Amino acid sequence: MERSPLHQQVDSLPELVAVMVGRLTTAVAHALPPDLCRQTTRVFLTGCGDSHHAGLNAELAFEQLAGLPCEPMPAMQFSRYAVETLPEGANLVLAVSVSGQVRRTLEALERARRAGATAVAVTGSASSPLAQAADRVVATAVPPLPEELQRLIVPGTRSYVASQLALYVTALHLGQQRGHLTQAAANRLRRELAGLAAQMEATLAASDPAARRIAQAWQDAREFVFCGAGPNYGTAVFSAAKILEASGDTAVAQETEEWAHLQFFAREAATPTFLISAGGRDTDRALEIATAAKAIGRRVALIAPRDGDLAQSGARDALLPIS
Repeated sequence: MERSPLHQQVDSLPELVAVMVGRLTTAVAHALPPDLCRQTTRVFLTGCGDSHHAGLNAELAFEQLAGLPCEPMPAMQFSRYAVETLPEGANLVLAVSVSGQVRRTLEALERARRAGATAVAVTGSASSPLAQAADRVVATAVPPLPEELQRLIVPGTRSYVASQLALYVTALHLGQQRGHLTQAAANRLRRELAGLAAQMEATLAASDPAARRIAQAWQDAREFVFCGAGPNYGTAVFSAAKILEASGDTAVAQETEEWAHLQFFAREAATPTFLISAGGRDTDRALEIATAAKAIGRRVALIAPRDGDLAQSGARDALLPIS
């Protein structure tokens, strides 16, 4: 079966991860010298759209791997509200924008600098206004796609993955330089990050047939809900964005627990509802939510490890297995 341009972009992600982790490790080490890392007391992650979603995913990584409090927020929230009350200390602001052209993200970075924070542009364009206004730049440019794909407007996945990897690698670098991680532990985690390429490839192979069946069976749907908790909430927001961009249908993201307090009461009984879980801390509650959703008539798809409790449960219409 012929692969659409979006499919082809997704198919390229495992190779992108394998290539980018080493490049980003070098770029981050160049951008953030040891003294700056040791002086940092708090991290803020800001951006718009997919760039903000990457920050939502990375919050826990900075707190666990770097040992630093971290707060992700949309660029307008940061620039118009939060920057006025930045806490005392050496604040590190990572402004994420693939193009480096997004006006609100540039505004957030400029106001962070004026407030005394170290402003870092995480961008794919080293010559962009964002990069030019920053104290430091983490370059996230990805290898180009084939020319025939470059001419098409396709919802972005490669740039999102590059931004997310850059934030994870930055968390590892900060953790190592601050002594929160040993060099051996940081290097092991970098290898693990690069090794996700193989897991991604296996996940794509396993999930693609199920995704095609869902798309065929649920063609009548015009509204979709994606749920996740912790870092998976960022994935839910990004997933909803891709559905909206690709199809024009309404798609929303919700935190897993909050589904029970809000979307449970939605009028449309058969709304496709995707529950995203890595099979960790949220498993028991995700299983309860899936069971409740099925009981009230929702079409439920689980995105979860193939051998976990969620995948083995009957509280679903479909499973998109994670390897």
